[in-house]
Amino acid sequence: MTTQGNQISIDENSRKAALNRRLEGIGWGVLLISIGTIWLLPEKQVPQGSWLIAAGLILLGLNAIRYLNAIRVNGFSLVVGILAMLAGLGEFFGVKLPLFAIALIAVGACILLTVC
Repeated sequence: MTTQGNQISIDENSRKAALNRRLEGIGWGVLLISIGTIWLLPEKQVPQGSWLIAAGLILLGLNAIRYLNAIRVNGFSLVVGILAMLAGLGEFFGVKLPLFAIALIAVGACILLTVC
């Protein structure tokens, strides 16, 4: 009986790992295509920070899909997504954010969360 339970667990882990790899590939593809497209458009047609907002949305969306599929969220892409959103929104609204300080706080918080 435990063999069958272990087999289901192994199959589920394999399915999640394959889905995560597929999501990762789709995420990178969408990220590169969207940023490249935004950079090709004339600057006057695209608001400042659009590419950062797009990158942040894609990275955060990727992690939301992972979460909804019970796949472990990637902490690095989550932090980068949040920072990209902050930077993009800051540029869009003309607010100068101390991104280096924010990045240091975020990295420090991630380290503390993984240790505790």
